[in-house]
Amino acid sequence: MAQSQTDIAVIGAGPQALTLVTHVLQKKAKLRDRIQVFDPSGTWMTRWQQQFAAQEIPELRSPAVHHPDPNAHALRTFAEGRYDELHPPYDRPGTQLFQEFCDTVVQRWQLQHQVVPAAVTRLEPLQKRPSQFRLTLSTGDTVLARRVVLATGGGQPYLPDWARPINATHPPERLGHAHQIRLPELSSLAGETVLIVGSGLTSGHLAVGAVKRGAKVVMMARRTFQEKLFDAEPGWLGPKYLKGFHAEPDMQTRWQMVQQARNGGSLTPAVMTYLRKLQRQGHITFYEHCQVAAAQWQGEAWQVCCDHHSVHDCIAHQPIHRVWLATGTTLDIRSHPLLADVWQQHPIATINGLPRLDEHLRWPGCELFLMGPWAALQVGPVARNLFGGKLACDRIVPALTKATLSFA
Repeated sequence: MAQSQTDIAVIGAGPQALTLVTHVLQKKAKLRDRIQVFDPSGTWMTRWQQQFAAQEIPELRSPAVHHPDPNAHALRTFAEGRYDELHPPYDRPGTQLFQEFCDTVVQRWQLQHQVVPAAVTRLEPLQKRPSQFRLTLSTGDTVLARRVVLATGGGQPYLPDWARPINATHPPERLGHAHQIRLPELSSLAGETVLIVGSGLTSGHLAVGAVKRGAKVVMMARRTFQEKLFDAEPGWLGPKYLKGFHAEPDMQTRWQMVQQARNGGSLTPAVMTYLRKLQRQGHITFYEHCQVAAAQWQGEAWQVCCDHHSVHDCIAHQPIHRVWLATGTTLDIRSHPLLADVWQQHPIATINGLPRLDEHLRWPGCELFLMGPWAALQVGPVARNLFGGKLACDRIVPALTKATLSFA
């Protein structure tokens, strides 16, 4: 098995990883041959595209100025003659437009061959050489890297308490977390009732897809379904709110600020309007302030019982043919499969599962940088969004390009 070396290893090839690489090259073009990106697909944005296709998401929630290129206006320029694919308000790009734009970003920065087609299966900080890591790849090869950026998104699918003990007597496709649902593979759901648990935008996309395939849908949430254009107020994109956030020294308070700003899931006004229309047509029923207490597979369908606090008649009398859990992910850096060795050698403080990183989003004690939701205590509530990638780059790129900021 071969062993190679690189200066900067980037794990993941999604939008945040692409944002990082373009911003590094903008600052220091000669680093091009010293960056290696690792992703099982071997290409940029593959998983992101698969997720959008799986849920048939027609447009982005982010404005046109949020994308992986350092030039904020690049997407609008690219969209010339295709303005009907920019959706009001804030010119939010259609999925196809955004994907084609990202392809041009990859070409313009000559990154077509930058992604190594392999998953990183182990990440070890080397004790004898403190400024190096050994990456073990799914191919069996190893890579020595001076610095590593983890840009893979993150989190484990969250399963509600009632769903965990369910034994597998049901057909596997009859109960699934949102990340497992592939709408294009479901040709018809005619005659079926689908229960979708959760109140975020994913639940809305899945509901639309299920109705399109002939299903009746029950949408259930512990609270009222909320309508918001973005998942966090636009003030979190700049100094309006971030100034106070960064001035807050207590990380527990910062964590609470992040939770309050995101406030669980919400639906965009456009999706909510469409769901209400489907409700009026009898395709969708909303159950708010309602939770599942238990679910049992009985031959052809689920029997689902609500908890006793529910304001609704229990849905136990309705046969439910599929249950889809749009319940998001749970973040706990301590259980991240890639970070066991890092954790053992460099244990750090965490706040409710989020790591306490330094100002450059570096793991204290080594040259590992984290992007995406893991950086929320430093970047703020939009850490996992496209613009969160840009905010993360503002912190990581100086540490990667200026020798004076290098840890080792």
